[in-house]
Amino acid sequence: MNTLERDLRLEMLNSLLTTPHRELGKVAEVHKMMVELDPIFYGHLAAWYQRQGDVRDHKEVFVGNLLTSSLNEHRGAGFMMLQEFPPYQVARILDFMKQHQQKLPRSARTAVRRYLQEREKNAAFFDRAAVRGRKAMKHLYASLHIRPSDRANAILFLDAPPEDSLAFALKQLAASETPEAQAQLIAEHKIPYTVAIGAVKEVTPEVLIALVNAMSPQEVINNLKSLQARGAMENSEVKALIDTKLTEAATSDRVSAFKAMKAAGVANVDDATVAQLEQVVNEQVKKRGKITKSTALFVDKSSSMTEALEVGKQIAALISGISEGNLFVYAFDTKAVEVKAQGKALSDWEKAFQKLFPDGCTSIGASLEKMRQNKQSAEQIIIVTDEGENNAPYFNTVYPRYCEELKVVPNVIIVKVGNHSNYLERQLQQSQVPLETFTFAGDYYSLPNLVPLLSRPSRLELLMEILETPLPVRVDN
Repeated sequence: MNTLERDLRLEMLNSLLTTPHRELGKVAEVHKMMVELDPIFYGHLAAWYQRQGDVRDHKEVFVGNLLTSSLNEHRGAGFMMLQEFPPYQVARILDFMKQHQQKLPRSARTAVRRYLQEREKNAAFFDRAAVRGRKAMKHLYASLHIRPSDRANAILFLDAPPEDSLAFALKQLAASETPEAQAQLIAEHKIPYTVAIGAVKEVTPEVLIALVNAMSPQEVINNLKSLQARGAMENSEVKALIDTKLTEAATSDRVSAFKAMKAAGVANVDDATVAQLEQVVNEQVKKRGKITKSTALFVDKSSSMTEALEVGKQIAALISGISEGNLFVYAFDTKAVEVKAQGKALSDWEKAFQKLFPDGCTSIGASLEKMRQNKQSAEQIIIVTDEGENNAPYFNTVYPRYCEELKVVPNVIIVKVGNHSNYLERQLQQSQVPLETFTFAGDYYSLPNLVPLLSRPSRLELLMEILETPLPVRVDN
């Protein structure tokens, strides 16, 4: 792989971190550039991201682009990958192809038809999809003029669900007069929380027990704030059930690290529950790989760098639990101060950062100079900053001296925040320092994407891992 090809592919990979969550137009622009520059790599990146990535916008656009590709391998991979999504995401992929690609190839239509038919074959599978994603399912049938089975038609379009269906149980739930009857229906049919909660007349502890029992660990995390608002944490039996689900979430293969991160931040829960959520995050992030290289994290705390402090704190929590090598964390303005946490959880880093406030001018090199003086060797350096360095010691000046004295050439990763410039990166590029940049666009969901980049021994190895990820092959039946 030549240098130009490698750098181009790294830039494509880096762009996955820069795109804001839930802004499909911006995601589409990034993907359009990627697929045009290197379609072969794009296909492998799509297959790799399906397993390693977190941001669903990217996953949806990957599949939409594969399904509309001129390459047979891409269309076959997109066909198979589409089958893995829930109905609302399949509907979003369909709309993406129509709106942004202005085309819907026959293979894409066949993929959606296969998707619906496979669910129709299994009544229980179909019922759950129909109850959870009723609007999306109707959209898929209607927009592609796909004839539903008799059962699907009765549930989705005639509003006359058969008595053995989940939709019929939901109607019974809405008609039930007592919490005991509602709890029994929820328990018997495992009615999903998001639809059941709107049908129950009174949320009693008995109903909450039935609801939580029917939830997956991911559903508990997604609805933790709602459960808290309905008194779930105040009942010891319900709370114990929630604790059990969160314990299961730590090892589950179907739990998202970033959703657990958000739940820990927005749900008004007790410290023990926060600790459980942080454990979920740590265990899920560990599955992405371990960071064996010694790592330094420099966080800008100069004037107006409130966002840098928040992002730096999140990154510290994210990587400290999976760092097997040394981790050095410094905050800087014109001087650098080492930041040490008592543990590895986000709450530990919250405490470590709580006395740091943005103030003063900026010397990005101050942290590296401090490490040079302390003989602290790092193989990679993450800098969270707007790059507005205006005071000595300058990073570009300290870097060669640091390399010479400690016999190491660390890779530099700049995470750009706020109203950033490209001052530091220009300086480092001119000095041929190994460098990568990421633009943080306010989306904390994307931060776990840093882990694969930091955990692989080299960027070349990461690229080879992606290229060796096989594309799913369409199997006709």
